[in-house]
Amino acid sequence: MRLNELYLNGFRNYEETTVEFVPGVNLLVGDNANGKTNLLEAIGYLSTGRAFRTRREQELIRFGAEYAELSAKLFSQEREQTLRAVLFAGRRPRQLFLNGVRQKTAAGIVGVLNSVLFCPEDLLVLKKGAQPRRKMLDNVICQLRPNYDAALAEYTRLLDQKAALLREQEENPSMLAVLPEFNRRMVQIGALLISYRARYLRALGEIAEQYHKEFSGDREQLTLQYHTVSTVTDPFAPLEQLRAELEAHMSSHARAELDSRQCLSGPHKDDFEAALNGLPMAQFASQGQTRTATISLKLAERELMKRDCGETPVLLLDDVLSELDAGRQDFVLNRLRDGQVFITCCETDRLTELGQVLFVEDGRVRV
Repeated sequence: MRLNELYLNGFRNYEETTVEFVPGVNLLVGDNANGKTNLLEAIGYLSTGRAFRTRREQELIRFGAEYAELSAKLFSQEREQTLRAVLFAGRRPRQLFLNGVRQKTAAGIVGVLNSVLFCPEDLLVLKKGAQPRRKMLDNVICQLRPNYDAALAEYTRLLDQKAALLREQEENPSMLAVLPEFNRRMVQIGALLISYRARYLRALGEIAEQYHKEFSGDREQLTLQYHTVSTVTDPFAPLEQLRAELEAHMSSHARAELDSRQCLSGPHKDDFEAALNGLPMAQFASQGQTRTATISLKLAERELMKRDCGETPVLLLDDVLSELDAGRQDFVLNRLRDGQVFITCCETDRLTELGQVLFVEDGRVRV
């Protein structure tokens, strides 16, 4: 898998630019707020159909522009391919294209340009709340399984609509009549999300454990534990059982949801716990241990995607090396020998020998 060329028009701070990349390491060098991360965000958007820094696509359009266009030429699935996205100011829906053919949803482009993003915020993901950990899981499973991407989008839509019903129940009490149908659909789709997440996290944990064992000199064992609604006794059970257990949990929380006007039951509250030698990292891990474990997770994420799709995904390192000490930098850099890598940094230092250096300044890129 290789990204050969990226074209941007009206995206973030880029007026219009075309950038060519090498198959190995591409270093994006420049001061802060000049557009380095915007390039990674563009690559990530064409990879997943989502921006990793905002949920509002209007923020991706250059100030004063009527639209933003992103397109890429790449080698994937043993052939040359193209991806294109057009975002419009106002309420007009975006347009997504694969090899010139318009796609109905993001699921139509997902899996063509697989990517793994590693940014400074990820270094704290094991210490933060559940939401960023769910997001990390969902981002990767969506790339590996387009059906999951479609299911997650549908569940999110139902969740937003149900939340609106609960908030507005006094103003529109008649709308509560459709609540059972929302619950039924959320149970059907929620069981699928739980099944996918449990299996992915198990596979990820097995690989991450080996990376962390090597990283820590065999002194620490990293384990991951999936947590979903309390009535689910086995997240690996058949979907029929998961649906029944999820329905039981939702039914037991029906009155509490009405009283609180919040959606209290479902996989939108899922989480996973990381532990070192059996001790929860959120409570007991040092900053160094947390960073080591996170690096192990990201490298495992990349390896799992490689095993699943048969191609090494593009790796996006957004100013993360500057947050690591020399030993952890070396551990990461020594594992970048295969596949294409994009690294943003303010100074090249000892990285220049790794590959192509691209200088980024005020929305312009030069070699």
